[in-house]
Amino acid sequence: MRFVWVVAWRLLREGRFQSWLIVGGVAIGVAVIVYITAIVNGLQANIIERTLSAQAHVVLRPSERVNTRVLQDQDGVVTLADVRKRTQREETITDVAPVLQTVRAWPGVAAAAAVVSGPGVAQQGGVRKAVVLLGVALDDYQAVIRLDDKRRAGALSLQTGEALIGTELAADLGLTPGSRLRLQSATGETLSVRVAGLMDYGIQDLNRRRVLLPLRDAQSLLGLGLGVTEIAVRVRDLFAAQRLAADLQRATALQADSWQAANGQLVTALRSQSASSLMIRVFVTIAVALGIASVLVVSVVQRQREIGILRAMGTPRHRILGVFLLQGGIVGLVGSLLGAGLGAALAVGFTRIARNADGSPLFPMVLEVNLFVSTAVLATAVGVLAAWLPAMRAARLDPVEAIRG
Repeated sequence: MRFVWVVAWRLLREGRFQSWLIVGGVAIGVAVIVYITAIVNGLQANIIERTLSAQAHVVLRPSERVNTRVLQDQDGVVTLADVRKRTQREETITDVAPVLQTVRAWPGVAAAAAVVSGPGVAQQGGVRKAVVLLGVALDDYQAVIRLDDKRRAGALSLQTGEALIGTELAADLGLTPGSRLRLQSATGETLSVRVAGLMDYGIQDLNRRRVLLPLRDAQSLLGLGLGVTEIAVRVRDLFAAQRLAADLQRATALQADSWQAANGQLVTALRSQSASSLMIRVFVTIAVALGIASVLVVSVVQRQREIGILRAMGTPRHRILGVFLLQGGIVGLVGSLLGAGLGAALAVGFTRIARNADGSPLFPMVLEVNLFVSTAVLATAVGVLAAWLPAMRAARLDPVEAIRG
């Protein structure tokens, strides 16, 4: 093994220009892979965070009522019926406590909260705005959807008779923290509340329509008694939400919808981004492999006589093979280390250049340790594989013909 290391290192040193050229090619390829991966991961994380910052990962609702055909086929007589979807009444989950207990104990679930929702109207000074009334227990709901980073004015409080409204609704009705607001539900019930705080959900429609109320106040206003309309769930692994939704639906007999089902276009866009990133990485890897292979082929041709002398002196073929495979591995490893540093520097530089109007990064770069480790391992493996054909050619050289050549 010492012989293989000494010869491989000496050959790399003698062809310094070629060695550094291919190391530079590997470094640029690895830098591109690291940079593209960091950008795509950061962009996807930012999109997911903005989309899911105001919605639950899984929502459990009462199952829809379905009309079924009463008449059965008998004696070969086929009864044709026009069975239409049934008009859905407002259904509630009445046994909230055991359902919450089951959901919170389910593996993969981080938190769950009971929620009451329904349409309503906000009135102020003769101005009426259609809103969505959302009743929650603040502490439980915050464990599912973070609210403290969305508060823009006032206090994050939902005591009896208080409400949290969006900044757009506050602007439309001329409200500030401490103002009184009159709410009316679709049943005709009314409730006067004090605006405790103003929220910015990052989505204009939510800022204009969402009104958060204490759970009991919302149940009374919407005429739902002690029932709730849905259970919001936060999962530990975002991309396991669809599987968990199916499991929870079977366990609770409720209809479960994951964030993937509710955001089909977003999921398609994320898959397209991932596929594009993967294709870029594949083609860059192929280019790096071809570069290493071409340089080592040239090296075998240039050192044909030296290889012939080594073979004539009794060096076995597997050692010649090992020399060139080791060269490929060294080139891949050194190039990957340099490229990882260059890619990280480019990613950090991009975050300093691409900024929002307030000076914050446009979106954070995701630079994880496993990205550098996997890239280094991949580049080293590609270097060894790319060196395989040149190494086989060198190992198969006939000593006499190689020396004559």
